[in-house]
Amino acid sequence: MAVSSLKIYLGELNHTVLGDFRLAVSDLGLVAVEWADAQPRLDAYLRRFKCAVEQNPSKVKPYAKELGEYLKGKCREFTFPIDWSSLRPFQQKTLKVVYAIPYGEISTYAEVAVKIECPRAYRAVGRANATNPMPIVIPCHRVIGKDGKLHGYGGGNGLATKEWLLKFEGAVIA
Repeated sequence: MAVSSLKIYLGELNHTVLGDFRLAVSDLGLVAVEWADAQPRLDAYLRRFKCAVEQNPSKVKPYAKELGEYLKGKCREFTFPIDWSSLRPFQQKTLKVVYAIPYGEISTYAEVAVKIECPRAYRAVGRANATNPMPIVIPCHRVIGKDGKLHGYGGGNGLATKEWLLKFEGAVIA
């Protein structure tokens, strides 16, 4: 978990095809992405850090710019650093596998469970995705059910947003 000398910097990305976003970064990298209308959820998440949180659009600008480029179809992968330090070990392991799913491709919860060497933990993989603090960047939208159907998405308009992201990337879904 974060140390007391850590600072979290806040900024925003507005007027995207999927709405307005709030971003949080530390000196180590991206910490959180949240839809603006879910600001209370972001605030609650950031309280876990027990550190200073301040508005700092200039610190967040490179992250917001790249996320904006992705949402315009101008980039397919993120090059900025991710601050993995706040994630619990299982969630970190899971989300690093999800982060590695290439643009336009999909994987199932069961396949992710196999890749983290916990083949029966597909429900826990689902939970790790459900609590992903960096949706879109850590592409939990690319994880679907073994039945080929979309299951769960907490951001934006839920499953409609997940479906939109997959179609946007050209992924083939059932």
